[in-house]
Amino acid sequence: MIPATLSRRRFSDLGEQEILALAISSEEDDARIYRSYAERLRAEYPDTAAIFDGMAAEEDTHRQRLIELHRARFGDVIPLVRREHVAGFYARRPVWLVENLGIERIRAEAEAMERDAERFYLRAAQRTRDAATRKLLGDLAAAEAGHQARAGELEAQHLDEETRAREDRLAHRQFVLTWVQPGLAGLMDGSVSTLAPIFATAFATQDTWTTFLVGLAASVGAGISMGFTEAASDDGELSGRGSPVKRGFASGIMTTLGGLGHALPYLIPDFWTATTLAFLIVFVELWAIAWIQNRYMETPFLRATFQVVLGGALVFAAGVLIGSG
Repeated sequence: MIPATLSRRRFSDLGEQEILALAISSEEDDARIYRSYAERLRAEYPDTAAIFDGMAAEEDTHRQRLIELHRARFGDVIPLVRREHVAGFYARRPVWLVENLGIERIRAEAEAMERDAERFYLRAAQRTRDAATRKLLGDLAAAEAGHQARAGELEAQHLDEETRAREDRLAHRQFVLTWVQPGLAGLMDGSVSTLAPIFATAFATQDTWTTFLVGLAASVGAGISMGFTEAASDDGELSGRGSPVKRGFASGIMTTLGGLGHALPYLIPDFWTATTLAFLIVFVELWAIAWIQNRYMETPFLRATFQVVLGGALVFAAGVLIGSG
C-alpha cells in the first residue's frame, strides 16, 4: 500500500491547467463551508449567518470566473484536483469539528481560511518562473485578499456594534449553559462529595494506597454517574442548554477531576505528607469553585465563598470524624 504522502503530487509539478482546477475545487469547498456555517448559525445568529451567505456568494463568483478562464484556455473538461491530492497545500479543518464550537471560533476560522489561501498563493507565485503561472497565482492571491476586504464590508453591513454585542452576549450565555454550568456542578460534586469517603478512609486506615484506591473509585464512579445524569436529564431542546452530550462530558469529566484532585496525593507513601498536601488541594479546589461561581454565574464572591467553604468544611469534618471513630 502506497503511503498517502507519497501518492500526492507536489505543487511545483502541477501544470497550469491543474493549478486552475485546484483553484476551482478550493473555491467550491470554501463556498460549501461558508454555507454550512451559515446554516449552523442562522437560528441564533441570523446577522452573522448573513455574512457567511455573502461570503459563499463571493466564492461562487470567483469560481465562475475561474471556470470561464479554464474554458477559454483548456476547454470544458476540468481535471479532478483537490487539496488532498497536493502535498503541502493548505488544508481545511472538517466542518463538523468547527461548527460545534462557539461563534467566535467560527468567525476566527473563516478569517484564517482566507489568510491561508492568500499566503499559499503568494508563496507559490514567488517560487514559479513561468510568467503565466506567476500571473495566475498572483491573481488568486489578490482574489483571496479581496475576499477578506469583502468580508469586512459584509460585517459592517450586517453586524453593527449593537448586533455584535447582542450576539456576543448570546454566545456567552450559551457557553455558560452548555459548558460552565454542568462543569461547575460536576466540580462541586466531585470535590465535595468525595471528601467524606476519602478522608474517612485515610484516618481509619492511615494506609495511603488504600485511600488512593477508594478516592479513585469514588471519583470515577461519581464522574460516570454525573455525566449520564446530566446528559439524560435534559435534551436541551426546550431549555436551550445545548447538546446533552457536551453537557454530560463537561459534568462527568469535572466531577472526576474534582475527586482526583485530593485523591492523587495519597500516591505518596508517607501518610501525613499525603494528607497535608490533600488538605491544601481541597483548599484550592473550594476557592476555585467560588471564583468560577463569581466569574461566570455572577454569584457575589462572599456568598459563593461562604456556601462552598462551609459545605466543604462540613463534609470534610464528617469524613474525619467518621474515620477517626
